[in-house]
Amino acid sequence: MATPSDGSNIRRRSLFKAAGIGAAGIAGLPVIAACSDIESGGGSTQSTEGFDFLPTHKEYELPAQPDLVGEPPNHPSGFTSYPEPVDGVETAEAASTEFEITVPMWGTPPSADDPYFTAIQEAWGGTKVTLRHADGNTFAQTSVQWLQANEYGDAINMFGWMTDSHPNFQETVVNTFYDLTDIVKGDIADRWPLLAGEPTDSWGQSVWSTDPADPETARVFGVPQNKSMGPGNGMFVRTDLLADAGLSMPTTVEEVLEVARQWTDNAAGKWAFLAQDYVTPEWFGLASSPGWAYIDGKLVHNCERPEYTKWLEFRRTCWDEGLIHPDTPTGTLDGHALHIAGTILMSQDGISWWADYTNKVLSGEAVGAVAPIGAIGFEGAEPIRYVNKAVDGWTFFNKDLSEDQVKELLDLMNFCSAPYGTKEYELINYGVEGTHFAYGEDGLPVFNEAGTAAVGAAVSYKCMSGQVQTFLTGNPDVVQARFEYNASVKDFAETDIFAGLRVEGPADYKTAAQTLIDQQNDICYGRAELSSIPDMVETFLSSGGEAAREHFTNAYNQAQGN
Repeated sequence: MATPSDGSNIRRRSLFKAAGIGAAGIAGLPVIAACSDIESGGGSTQSTEGFDFLPTHKEYELPAQPDLVGEPPNHPSGFTSYPEPVDGVETAEAASTEFEITVPMWGTPPSADDPYFTAIQEAWGGTKVTLRHADGNTFAQTSVQWLQANEYGDAINMFGWMTDSHPNFQETVVNTFYDLTDIVKGDIADRWPLLAGEPTDSWGQSVWSTDPADPETARVFGVPQNKSMGPGNGMFVRTDLLADAGLSMPTTVEEVLEVARQWTDNAAGKWAFLAQDYVTPEWFGLASSPGWAYIDGKLVHNCERPEYTKWLEFRRTCWDEGLIHPDTPTGTLDGHALHIAGTILMSQDGISWWADYTNKVLSGEAVGAVAPIGAIGFEGAEPIRYVNKAVDGWTFFNKDLSEDQVKELLDLMNFCSAPYGTKEYELINYGVEGTHFAYGEDGLPVFNEAGTAAVGAAVSYKCMSGQVQTFLTGNPDVVQARFEYNASVKDFAETDIFAGLRVEGPADYKTAAQTLIDQQNDICYGRAELSSIPDMVETFLSSGGEAAREHFTNAYNQAQGN
């Protein structure tokens, strides 16, 4: 699955996702000290399956069955109708504890006094939670400092791709967060039936080892978010503008370029693209994060492949021909606003932009329609499509909490795991009827202005923990379109060569990879020449890339059972 790079060139206000211990550790992590702190920049490899200390899975009976039955994992089922919501969680015991949880926010945070928060507090039994909304655009980087200083409150909600900004997230987890193992292992269905209903592999992806060299030290440190299915991102085209120009949806990279040339009009303030960094690599057959492919008997990094040069040449051509908004390199543009205004024709975004744009059209905030480009390849190459590989992220608890506090937070996580068709899901995702939404003629909840600001635009509790099962939901037309789209690209889903593992690269490798991103952006925006690519690749390899090859090769061999 594609992950937004730290060097992405738009201010993202929607969610993008990503993630990845036979239990053997590699790269020389030391045995832990008596204080249980570990310290190393060598990276880690950890199995995410085969554990005997996870919550015992107990099937949670869904309140409704989907209207569209897919072929998971990359072709999820969906609802084109809205079921009558039912209670999904037994009334919680009265509680009065107060917690602070740090969550990412793209845009303007809702007021803490909004009725949405009061209603949720009452519904789950009185526990008061203050959400500390932090800028999602910088959350990954700034969370490094918060966690080091233990200044994130009682819990923190993090998406998987955010962990790449941490020099060694393995260390961060075991040194900073509460070890949940003894509380959540075994049969937890009596108190937390929804957490028990989450997929076992989601809980497996929430395991880290205090000593990666010792499989016996593997423990549960996080509450998993959803395990989303299918593509997580896409290059969205304003299909109405395409039709108005007499153009068709491109089916090859060459057609993308031709459409871009025909539609762009610099004098009229119209450009085909904004950023292109994390969706377009798949058009050239490059591997998604962490960027390694197994070719001719060895692991090869994207930057070593001829397709990498072709990808950069494509992006540089788009820049040199003026097909990209000229202010894209500043990183300050609001891609959503530009897409709505028709200033740009194509916008890379999270898959949720499909539904978000449609909802804006229905509310009168936008016109037209969007749809993502399908699986396409360059120069006739077999297409690949990046798909979600793992849970979207985790909620981690502060290690200084008491056991009773942790159990109360798990009560809240259980509430947030209620699936589509429950009253809890409706409250968390739509708010209070009459205050935040009303039922439309088709029975679906429709946000009003207050609901969009307080509920629709915020992460809040919607990603606090994973639902027992996820579906395509929302506007029936979008659900149907996404269902058909997933069916059309599922056979091109990228193979995960590290399946069953979470592989974290060494710190030097992460630094070298960020330098590589900066340098490739220099090339793509005309600040450096294409002729500098060989030197750029050599710098990457000598600064950590070559050393990391052994690390990732060991992980690959482990994943393949070698």
